[in-house]
Parts: sequence; structure tokens; C-alpha cells
Amino acid sequence: MPTVIRFLLSLAAFAALTGVIAGAFVAHLPDHFFGAGGRDMARQAIQMEMWHALALLAIGVIMMQVGCRWLVSLAGCTMAAGMCIFCGAVYFTAFTGVHLGAVAPTGGSLLMLSWLLLAVGIIRS
Repeated sequence: MPTVIRFLLSLAAFAALTGVIAGAFVAHLPDHFFGAGGRDMARQAIQMEMWHALALLAIGVIMMQVGCRWLVSLAGCTMAAGMCIFCGAVYFTAFTGVHLGAVAPTGGSLLMLSWLLLAVGIIRS
């Protein structure tokens, strides 16, 4: 199995694991562990992380079926980066109350780009 597929599938599983762990923490931690509005913000990050973990699994399966097409591979890598940047920034803000400027929007933009790359990559394959 090519390295990029192993990477995406492993990251997907790890993201799902950390999403479940974060869900348990967010459900059970007292309010003083969160910044203002942080619990709801963390729930949104968990939701984005879990959906994109499933998407990364699907991309890995697609790549096993159609081969490592460069656009699909690029979509997966862009999605992985966007998910880590976006969710990481939102988690950080949820727990500290400190906004990191344009970090979350950059991650979100990468996620949007990854979906576009995936659509074009599948159409072309």
C-alpha cells in the first residue's frame, strides 16, 4: 500500500480517536476549563474533526480503487492539513479563550479547497 494512503488512513483513524476523546472531555469537564462559549465551540470542532476523519477514510478507499491519482492524493493531504489546522485552532480557542487570528480561517479554506480538489480528481480519474 502506498505511503500516502497509509498516512491518510492512519490520520483518519487517529482523528476519529481524538474526536471521541475530545467528545468525552467536552461532555464531562466543568465549565471553568473552557473560555467564554468554549464548550459549544469545542463541540463544533469535534463535529468537523469526525466528519473529516470519515472523509479521509473515504479518500483512502478511493485511492485504493482508482490508484494514487495526484489530484485525489493532493485533496487528501490538503484535507489532512486543513483539518489539523482548523480543529486545532478551534480547540485552542475553546479551552483558552485566545483567538489565533487567521489560523482557523486558513484551515477552513484548506478544507474547502480539498473538497474541490477531490471533486475534480474524481471527475478526471
